[in-house]
Amino acid sequence: MELTIDKINKIEFPEVVNVWEASVRATHHFLKEEDIEYFKPLILNTYLNVVELRCIRNSENNIVGFLGVAEQNLEMLFIHPEYRGKNIGKTLLDYAITKLNVIKVDVNEQNEQAVGFYMHCGFEVIGRSELDTTGKPYPMLHMELQDRPLRTVKLNS
Repeated sequence: MELTIDKINKIEFPEVVNVWEASVRATHHFLKEEDIEYFKPLILNTYLNVVELRCIRNSENNIVGFLGVAEQNLEMLFIHPEYRGKNIGKTLLDYAITKLNVIKVDVNEQNEQAVGFYMHCGFEVIGRSELDTTGKPYPMLHMELQDRPLRTVKLNS
């Protein structure tokens, strides 16, 4: 399968939410059903509108993985479970780092596969929050890319 990064049209947001839900159900076993139902309309109506979105499609042009970026932060990266292990996540993350200047990601601490994935890709934990951004009791790890080009440092004279 050739992996090509594509933009997402607003009319495709329901398809994106379907990929998100399938991915979450396969990887976020710590979430309650009511949490998934709580987040679905937020993602559809709010979150997708405030991030730069990219996706990878299958041969039928269906979205099988997507990411969302805002202010150098990877806000979302979800892969349909049928397409996990096919280099889609890594391809999207590499694109986010090289083309969208991503240097940070927040990850559910209980999503150990995602934590391991980001660590494998050069991110390190730089902080932790007890609650997620909506105030729910799902601890978040704040990670930052450590393997990036040197930044210009201003020295006090």
